[in-house]
Amino acid sequence: MSFFPASLETLIDRFASLPGIGRKSAQRLAFHILSLPDEEATAFADAITEAKANVHCCRICQNLTEGEVCAICASDRRDKSTICVVSEPRDVLSIERGREYNGTYHVLHGVLSPMNHVGPDDIRIKELLVRAAEDEVEEVIMATNPDTEGEATAMYISRLLKPFQIKVTRLAYGIPVGSNLEFADDATLNRAIEGRTEM
Repeated sequence: MSFFPASLETLIDRFASLPGIGRKSAQRLAFHILSLPDEEATAFADAITEAKANVHCCRICQNLTEGEVCAICASDRRDKSTICVVSEPRDVLSIERGREYNGTYHVLHGVLSPMNHVGPDDIRIKELLVRAAEDEVEEVIMATNPDTEGEATAMYISRLLKPFQIKVTRLAYGIPVGSNLEFADDATLNRAIEGRTEM
């Protein structure tokens, strides 16, 4: 038996369906929405509708944009010979925060995951191969997460890129800056030793 009106239950269910939101958090969010003045609640709903209607994938890199091409692909200041391949649009923001990388991106919108029935045709690999064939690409940096699915995706794409004579690199792994060696796990230490650089 529900203690809330049906429309409120529906709102709670919608919030609970979001990643990382449990039932209690969903209830808090729903009650907060109900406590907003009408114009703020309407503005919130309009923002969701507008984002769904206007945001789509860049025709070049598959990142999210409102135009045909995203700002990074449209920029003359970016190095078009380098493509950094990431799993999700939020990964672009993570790399851009560092302000070191000046190339372009390619967003896969997922990783290969046979357990979850995600295969090569379910993510944006074909679009990357088209870019590799058409553009003057010299290097592709695989920046997928260092987990099983991310590693498998990076290896799969690197094999597909071999015929294009393009340099394929992988992000280095190792000890985070500011941490202690005693707290690093064996796999991280091994990766750090393998990826060591000359000083």
